[in-house]
Amino acid sequence: MELAPRSSFVLRRRLLLPLLLGLVAGAASSWPTEGKEAWDYVTVRKDAHMFWWLYYATNPCKNFSELPLVMWLQGGPGGSSTGFGNFEEIGPLDKDLKPRNTTWLQAASLLFVDNPVGTGFSYVNTTSAYAKDLATVASDMMVLLKTFFDCHKEFRTVPFYIFSESYGGKMAAGISLELYKAVQQGTIKCNFSGVALGDSWISPVDSVLSWGPYLYSMSLLDEKGLAEVSDIAEQILDAVNKRLYKEATLLWGQAEVLIEKNTNGVNFYNILAKSDPTSAMESSLEFTSSHLVRLCQRHVRHLQGDALSQLMNGPIRKKLKIIPEDFSWGAQSSYVFLSMEGDFMKSVVSIVDELLKAGVNVTVYNGQLDLIVDTMGQEAWMRQLKWPDLPKFHQLKWKALYSDPKSSETSAFVKSYKNLAFYWILKAGHMVPSDQGDMALKMMKMVTQQE
Repeated sequence: MELAPRSSFVLRRRLLLPLLLGLVAGAASSWPTEGKEAWDYVTVRKDAHMFWWLYYATNPCKNFSELPLVMWLQGGPGGSSTGFGNFEEIGPLDKDLKPRNTTWLQAASLLFVDNPVGTGFSYVNTTSAYAKDLATVASDMMVLLKTFFDCHKEFRTVPFYIFSESYGGKMAAGISLELYKAVQQGTIKCNFSGVALGDSWISPVDSVLSWGPYLYSMSLLDEKGLAEVSDIAEQILDAVNKRLYKEATLLWGQAEVLIEKNTNGVNFYNILAKSDPTSAMESSLEFTSSHLVRLCQRHVRHLQGDALSQLMNGPIRKKLKIIPEDFSWGAQSSYVFLSMEGDFMKSVVSIVDELLKAGVNVTVYNGQLDLIVDTMGQEAWMRQLKWPDLPKFHQLKWKALYSDPKSSETSAFVKSYKNLAFYWILKAGHMVPSDQGDMALKMMKMVTQQE
């Protein structure tokens, strides 16, 4: 199937002071951020165009060159970093274009990238250009990062960290390993300093196997419900062991339906939050399997709600000025999700092992109230690591952290040994920066060695 052809973009550097942008529809009389920004497209493959958006750090006491550069990768796959991560989690403004007190911009420059291609403002010209596996996702990102650091040499010596969330963590692991190799080979010049995997889909089967015990421990399943959920989890494990990944994805969707029925609609992203009815899919895509419709509704649609879509396709689109006229933000996200169907249930624990073996700093962090990627599942796959120092890591006692130094209320726990760290973030769900902004900011500073 061919999509409407669009003009090919080459990288065109745009470095602007937002305050000079003047009137923006739906916004104040001047754009309410300070400091320099840059954004553009990179054609990473034929018919595949990836969008990025950079904010230079705005710390009043330090120049951006004295602070790290953080790249944020969203989940889904199909969730937009420039949209959700930016305006709902860590960017300088919220979706109402009001300043965010817990923006990470005060401690780092931020690079948001819409990946895989087809996500957010990124787009493809033909359906054959969508990424179907992690290898392609990582390869595309190498093209983007090489172009970025070649054009923004001021960031080559700045410590560069990749932070991620959900499926973005799975992509971040693969991207980090390829970036490490590229830096070693000299093909990409940057100061790669570490990767942070937030509520990440590293080992899907370990997450699924822990759903039942976690919900049971939280009084959200009875014994009968626990038995039902555990039974389908074992079916998923069997499919994964047989490398029947599409079948495992189908069973994964069935497991979620089973959990909804047994828990009276628990919220998969925060078990204490109310679960809103899933809105109807607004897509012209004809799915061949109904389970993919439901999975896409749950895992992509919540990342592009009506208010955020209106912002991105209204004021933001007018601000950026380079979005193709016949394309809207998030229009291809369903295709991105469908194209990665065979990749969903694959584990990347071995990639994390390779990163640790190579000496790359790896941070894992997880929200206490997350279900879709619960902490029990994260701890389960970490126990499978072959990293020689893992026994010493496990022998350590965790340390309590406080987001407010004047408060005695524990905000998180942390355990760290050599190049591996784990943060248990309390009172947070899947989107840690949205639920616990102060603690997420503190964690980022600790990971980037600012605290």
